[in-house]
Amino acid sequence: MFLIFGFRSKDKIVGSRIGRCEVCGATAAQTLVKRSTKFSLFFIPLFPVRPARHFVVCTNCGRSRGAMREELVAA
Repeated sequence: MFLIFGFRSKDKIVGSRIGRCEVCGATAAQTLVKRSTKFSLFFIPLFPVRPARHFVVCTNCGRSRGAMREELVAA
């Protein structure tokens, strides 16, 4: 009998805005992304293994950073 299990992270775009990137310094669209990680059994996601995390991703350079609470409320 085979038991196939693992973890899967899935990203969901929550919103976007125009702003200045802290990494590259360019004024570009900043995308707010919600990442959730779930335990999977036979490729079926069953339950979350950690709380959802939010990131801000720059569309110019592709770098991401953790989102602050003010950014989550504004989106």
